[in-house]
Amino acid sequence: MTAKYISADDLAQIIKSDKVPWKDYCVIDVRDDDWRGGNITGAHNSPSHGFLQKVDQLVQRTQDVPLVVFHCALSQVRGPKAARIYAETRSLLQAEGKDVPHEVLILRGGFSDFQAKFKDDPRLVENYDREHWAEGWSF
Repeated sequence: MTAKYISADDLAQIIKSDKVPWKDYCVIDVRDDDWRGGNITGAHNSPSHGFLQKVDQLVQRTQDVPLVVFHCALSQVRGPKAARIYAETRSLLQAEGKDVPHEVLILRGGFSDFQAKFKDDPRLVENYDREHWAEGWSF
């Protein structure tokens, strides 16, 4: 799988559009303990430390979703790795049945860039904890 990315602005447009989460798109956040402090509205947390054990369930849950976006804090390691594992697993499982057209993307800059840009928009970021980020939380 060649990694394909989506910008924070493009993802924000999708979230704010009339597209329906878990029908038209879904966002999979693979952060672990760094999930605290906020998340993209409607994102599903599937921590990287247990991702491999749960990927089959995720593929089944998203089999009819045409756009699946992965991210971690920076989308440099965990997000891209999870996207690759998901895409490979989906290809294997879909080979046995129907293959719904789909796209797997990685959020460029991860949640760190997304929250920096959209933290004040509750349509895009939920559970935002200003103190968490003000404490100099780093990755």
